[in-house]
Amino acid sequence: MLYEPTIGIEAHAQLTTSTKMFCACRTAPVLTGAAGGRAAPEANAPANSLLCPVCLGLPGALPVINERAVELGVSVALALHCRINTSTRFDRKNYAYPDLPKGYQISQYFTPLGGDGWLELQTGDAGRRVRIQDVHLEEDTGKLIHQPGRTLIDLNRAGIPLLEVVTRPDLHSAEEAHLYAVELRRYLLYLGACSGDLEKGALRFEANVSVRPAGSLEPGTRVEVKNLNSLRALRRSIEFELSRQEALLRRGLAVRRETRGWDETGQCTVVQRSKESAEDYRYFPEPDLPPLELSTQWLEALRAQLPELPTERRRRFTTEYGLSSYDADLLTDEPAIANYFESAVSHSRLPGLSPKTIANWVSGDLLRYVRQAAWQEVERAVPPDRLVELIAMQQAGSLTQTSAKQVLQEMLASGQSARQICAEKHIERIADEASLGEFLAQVIAANPEAVSQYRTGKDAVLRFLVGAVVKASHGTADPTAAAELLRRRLRP
Repeated sequence: MLYEPTIGIEAHAQLTTSTKMFCACRTAPVLTGAAGGRAAPEANAPANSLLCPVCLGLPGALPVINERAVELGVSVALALHCRINTSTRFDRKNYAYPDLPKGYQISQYFTPLGGDGWLELQTGDAGRRVRIQDVHLEEDTGKLIHQPGRTLIDLNRAGIPLLEVVTRPDLHSAEEAHLYAVELRRYLLYLGACSGDLEKGALRFEANVSVRPAGSLEPGTRVEVKNLNSLRALRRSIEFELSRQEALLRRGLAVRRETRGWDETGQCTVVQRSKESAEDYRYFPEPDLPPLELSTQWLEALRAQLPELPTERRRRFTTEYGLSSYDADLLTDEPAIANYFESAVSHSRLPGLSPKTIANWVSGDLLRYVRQAAWQEVERAVPPDRLVELIAMQQAGSLTQTSAKQVLQEMLASGQSARQICAEKHIERIADEASLGEFLAQVIAANPEAVSQYRTGKDAVLRFLVGAVVKASHGTADPTAAAELLRRRLRP
């Protein structure tokens, strides 16, 4: 029997506000992420130092709604084409857990900020919509720190504004779920709503996974996999869970409705507890907060301020700059990278310096460097105009491709311009016989077999010899000149 996967995703995004959701506690000094965004708000603060009677739920303390959090949440809902509830309110979600100091969480259950939206996914050559069930605000919980023999609690995170985005069960593979998570993260980054840093917990995912016989209209038993803090964990946990559930059904066993966690070490999901229902949380309207009323004028002003979003920017990059879908996808993954690329294009004046050429340098060498350094460091060391200067030097013949890449590494390390580095290190293209003679002689002497093969008519060997000359010259030898000089010397 064939089985059909059904997957829904819940995303929890910490909003980039300076204070918590319902009090004036700061969200702490922030760190700069690799993409130029903010790190997890509570980063860099001593444990349990960002607390007050409100976020601890002490008697007599009254919450106040964070206006900036509402603004960011509504912006996300608008970008996801949601219907906005102009009158909404907050609710209490009651449960006992060590990281929940109040014994309840202020959330939105009955009337979220918005719902009935969608996010477009690009799957192959076609796009399709994943329906958004709702977008709602809530407060984050604290964090448990597990150590051998004990568990510590840091409540700095408790009360930080959290935006939850919930999909309909419209995803049908781990790959689709991964694509959705990547695209949603991009939207949050472009809107400036969240740092998108999964490693630091600023963005977390939960997957609702079920399988059913192919063609069946009855939904399968839903299992929730919680607190997935990486895109790889999201993908692998879904793959494992689909396989586990299908194996149970093939053996004639029932899938239990439960909450499971991802065990990174064992690469498997593990039972945490039986799955709760809404009744278990005893939702009721938050008595200490008034209804939240959103005016039409305010909503329209917010809609007008929405930036160009990743979907539109990808399309524009393919039409305006003639880039492939692959290149456009890479360059628009982070808004800072897309902005850098467009700034570099605006600095290019040479007829031969195409957006495609610049895209190759940005998406190749620069993005590889970003894996070891923050994007801001890259942009400070190599501003867009300096990258264009380097590319122009290479295209004009002053630098070989190899030496240009070497110069770029020096630029990233020192912050100097390409011309400064070339002048100091005497890096220039060598094309004359007098300069290349020593390298030609070295290569000919070191490769007698290849030389013999070339002299007997095996022209393909010449490429090997040219490469050896370029290597011997540390990338400064002009390959075309080296090839011509080798032909003269080996076949007079």
